[in-house]
Amino acid sequence: MSKSNEPIWWSLFAAGGAISAFFVPILIVIIGFVLPFGLAGDEPFVYERIRSAVSHPVIKLLLFFLIALTFFIWAHRFLFTLVHMGLHNARSVISVFCYGSAIIGSILTAITLWRI
Repeated sequence: MSKSNEPIWWSLFAAGGAISAFFVPILIVIIGFVLPFGLAGDEPFVYERIRSAVSHPVIKLLLFFLIALTFFIWAHRFLFTLVHMGLHNARSVISVFCYGSAIIGSILTAITLWRI
């Protein structure tokens, strides 16, 4: 039986889907309703207030996992979309492009959040 790295990519895809399912609706409510309608207090869009919230280590960690794992959801779905469209022969090249892009995006996300 040949060894495959497919379980690694499937686990990142599944984790991204689960985390996105939990946190994206919360972010939509906060960013789409609570802040615009002033339910968060006085002047919720003040730069210092948002920066202090995003500077908290737990928030950084949650944002990192949300953003990075969303990249892996995209990579996995895009790869299989292209394969199902008939690009079977180029699967390995497309895999490197998709998952490589997700890894690079995750690294850039970590660097950006580290600098905040």
